[in-house]
Amino acid sequence: MQVIDWDLAVATGTRLVRPGPQVSREEARRAVTELRRLSRVAEGHVREFTRIDTETAPQPATIVDRPGWIKANVEGFRVVLEPLTERMATRKDQTPAIVSAVGSRITGVEVGAVLAFLASRVLGQYELFLPPDPSGREAVGRLTLVAPNIVHAERELNVDPHDFRLWVCLHEETHRVQFTGVPWLREYVRSQMTEFLLASDMDLSTLLDRLRSAADAVADAVRGGEGNLIDAIQTPEQKEFLDRLTAVMTLVEGHGDYVMDAVGPSVVPSVAEIRAKFHHRREGGSRLDRTVRRLLGVDLKMKQYAEGSTFVRTVVERVGMDGFNKVWTSPETLPTQEEISGPERWIARVIGAPALPEAEAPPEADTPALPETGGTAGPEAGGAAG
Repeated sequence: MQVIDWDLAVATGTRLVRPGPQVSREEARRAVTELRRLSRVAEGHVREFTRIDTETAPQPATIVDRPGWIKANVEGFRVVLEPLTERMATRKDQTPAIVSAVGSRITGVEVGAVLAFLASRVLGQYELFLPPDPSGREAVGRLTLVAPNIVHAERELNVDPHDFRLWVCLHEETHRVQFTGVPWLREYVRSQMTEFLLASDMDLSTLLDRLRSAADAVADAVRGGEGNLIDAIQTPEQKEFLDRLTAVMTLVEGHGDYVMDAVGPSVVPSVAEIRAKFHHRREGGSRLDRTVRRLLGVDLKMKQYAEGSTFVRTVVERVGMDGFNKVWTSPETLPTQEEISGPERWIARVIGAPALPEAEAPPEADTPALPETGGTAGPEAGGAAG
């Protein structure tokens, strides 16, 4: 049973996506070559700064245009949704064939339209979920950069192209290092996404309730409210999984933002100018653009960048990079949403409260008092924030 007509989604997205900026063939070639090279340069900076070791050999980024990004994401969606598709296939006798056929085409058009909107805005991403290679072996992930969008952004912001491209690569390479250097992280995210999908209600009455909630969310977003489709269509059972997913994605996105700005001053001379202009750009756009961003949860993602970055910065300042890296020990050491809002809670739970000061020695003792010991990571604590 096909839940989404994927071919139609690709066709719709590539038809609706806006063309990229006008560049000569030579300019395009230079941009692609430089982005591939800078992705390798950024990877070295990220490994050194984060102190996350990975045995995976670094690979140059895959450079795509907007239609290429749409096709790549459809491949990822198919992998992610496979458990839900398989479960629905077992219930195909409960759904009339005409409903399945029409529903998959309608959903295909909707997915294509959403991808067309996003394809002109995404600068890059680390694709976690890919189809198996020809031998059937599961792919480990792929770093993808959308060249037309990077060129468009650097022109719109009027910033140094080399600096901007390296700055973007630092963020995306951080994700590659996270998911290749922390062996369990990718499977954890996959399992939470699978559980979230399989917690969906399938009966018709619940589906109608979800659709009504989605319609209310659209109306609220148009009025300028905070409504979004993710909150509207989730079931109570899904909220628990979504909370965990939101927490881990806030961490990895915030870590990426923190690293790109912390490493930046030493390798990206104009990083302060880029960050200021980029932040202003994130908050801009037409009213329609802002409405769609709210509706799709894009603004929520921007909030994740800020909250996650603050969490990482605070923890590194207090316990050093080695202390922060305990976050990658296991799923149990990941922060909850409450701990991201209050980093001291995570520090107390995972790092442990600082040791109490030594009691004063008796007056007759000649031995000098030992220095206090605590939960910091030594002389580098607080200094790794760059």
